[in-house]
Amino acid sequence: MATRSPAGTRGSNSRFAQFKLVLLGESAVGKSSLVLRFVKDQFDDYRESTIGAAFLTQTISLDDATTVKFEIWDTAGQERYKSLAPMYYRNANCAVVVYDITQSSSLDKAKQWVKELQRQANENIIIALAGNKLDLVTDQPDKRAITTADAEAYANEANLLFFETSAKTSENVRELFTAIAKKLPLDQAGPRNPRAAGRGGVTLQPETPGTQKGGICTC
Repeated sequence: MATRSPAGTRGSNSRFAQFKLVLLGESAVGKSSLVLRFVKDQFDDYRESTIGAAFLTQTISLDDATTVKFEIWDTAGQERYKSLAPMYYRNANCAVVVYDITQSSSLDKAKQWVKELQRQANENIIIALAGNKLDLVTDQPDKRAITTADAEAYANEANLLFFETSAKTSENVRELFTAIAKKLPLDQAGPRNPRAAGRGGVTLQPETPGTQKGGICTC
């Protein structure tokens, strides 16, 4: 349920709502880079692969009276962590499924995630499909493996929001999350997660003992 801010902090008609958002997709498609760009407006060419999931938060002001806070779960893309995903997308209000426009197999994986969300997640979940690494094909179009038209046709068929993004240049990153915020019902905000409330985020480790971090990911 959307929560109204205390008197004096915003206008009397202002609304403040928070929603749980999960990112899914194959390893190395740039999920963590998208989140880093959105939350901190930063980009790192070399990022270690996410283990388990990372938690961050960010707010968007849709207008003078409406603010949306995203509680973001950035999940690991490695196959060995796939079984952990349901604990992160369970009760999620929205999801971003990411693929790499230079890797054709990553869209196939993205489609699998979409099917899983549509089958097992909240029936009202808002799903966005994000084709990342747009910067790689700007000057070298031959690197593109997935056409915009094909991905957009699939997104329309599956009733998904669709954006091509670049975490490196920030192209369409803000627009992606803003479009999601505009689709969310402000009277159905999810509860705050009591275990991870900080803006900077906390990385959760999987319960499997002895697991090591993955290799460097140029996302």
